[in-house]
Amino acid sequence: MRISDIQRCEVRPGRLVEWGFSPATVAAATVLPTDPRPPAYIQESHIRTARSVREGGLFVPTWLGTAFDLPGRVDLDMLEQALRGWTLRHETLRSGFRWVGDEMHRFTLDPDDVTLHREVVGDFTDADLLAGHLQDRFDEAADALDWPNLLYAAVVREDSTSVYLAFDHTNVDAYSLQRIPYEVRELYSAQVAGQPLTATPVASYVDFCEQERANANAIDDTHAIVARWREFIGRCDGRLPEFPVDLGLRPGDALPVQRLMREPLVDADAAAAFEAYCRPYGGSLVGVLAATSLIVHELGGRPVYRTVVPFHTRLKSAWSDSVGWYVGGAPIEVPAARDFDAALASVRAQLHANRSLARIPLARVLRLLGEDFRPTSPDLYSIVSYVDARLIPGSAGWSEQKAYGLLRVSYGDQVCAWVNRLPEGLWIACRHPDTDIASKNVRLYTEKLRELIVSVRPAALATAGAVTR
Repeated sequence: MRISDIQRCEVRPGRLVEWGFSPATVAAATVLPTDPRPPAYIQESHIRTARSVREGGLFVPTWLGTAFDLPGRVDLDMLEQALRGWTLRHETLRSGFRWVGDEMHRFTLDPDDVTLHREVVGDFTDADLLAGHLQDRFDEAADALDWPNLLYAAVVREDSTSVYLAFDHTNVDAYSLQRIPYEVRELYSAQVAGQPLTATPVASYVDFCEQERANANAIDDTHAIVARWREFIGRCDGRLPEFPVDLGLRPGDALPVQRLMREPLVDADAAAAFEAYCRPYGGSLVGVLAATSLIVHELGGRPVYRTVVPFHTRLKSAWSDSVGWYVGGAPIEVPAARDFDAALASVRAQLHANRSLARIPLARVLRLLGEDFRPTSPDLYSIVSYVDARLIPGSAGWSEQKAYGLLRVSYGDQVCAWVNRLPEGLWIACRHPDTDIASKNVRLYTEKLRELIVSVRPAALATAGAVTR
């Protein structure tokens, strides 16, 4: 799925309709007893960070969302039932948190208590005004420090209807977002056909949170994973790693506004050739990280590229269809290499040695380290992520359906880059500080990444030819 902001996801005029949880549902939540299942460490860290930044006087929206089209003018009653059915499938969406002193306590609604309230907002004839309105509404309704923290919308036209769903990050990760168009379309199609809304039960992210936290709490500061992180952070001068190029920021500056760069990177043939070349070393993830290590050394001059690589934590098949924030991180350190092959080998070795560190939430590790990691930014560290999204259900139709994963770009001092492999090729999106220097260096990084990916194609084709002869 292409990653974008709301301004560049093909918003078109039409009649705007919104759905949120009904007043009765919100009222039911206020009197719920505590759910003993705790928040995941990543959820708690996210909410505490949002509170810390807010207390510093800055409102930093961090919602995620998805957008996609349904053909024709939809039946709003049937779409509402599809959206409610999809919401009930995923327990985390009817679960939230309340503060008791300085502790977060969970509450979870029963499915029968969840209903949606529909409001026809009105007709929009200007696409830019509509995009701005959607962003403002999602900022308000999908706030990390409030509940409910989701909102659904549809822009209805005669020839097509655009559907938008936005959530606070505690509820979803990128993989969750990419499954939504297929699931909602299937439920809506079943409604239109008069078929029952039946589906295989989906495991609960709330249950996962409980299990993961119990596992994390079973370790102490003598654990080998904690020791590895301690050494890594020590070599990062006591901090988590930043993107090692000049971003035009000075120590002590206020949290800067960010901007999003997003565009096609290479076509399907070049993506396939890059994968073929990198496959002996572990595939395109290794390739993107190896390429990044070479490029940032050229741009920033540091002798070692240090980063935290995001990995999904859906280690059991039961979680594969579940909506939630299933992400951990593993540190890697890649010395400056003489060429791409050497960088590939180095990254492969680092991932093999360190990937298991993603099993323990970093927030738990930082707590055990006893360091003062009081967050002042919504991003603890910079990332470069790679995902092959072609096997996600419905991916073949994303282009025709104008399907996008949405990022809210607001404030932040880190660089977060996502490279997604789609049926049409590789797509890159990068959120970075909105300074001239950062924009220049992110543009250089992107262009050099494209050049390196394309440059391996002749070698990959030659290897493939030798194998077939």
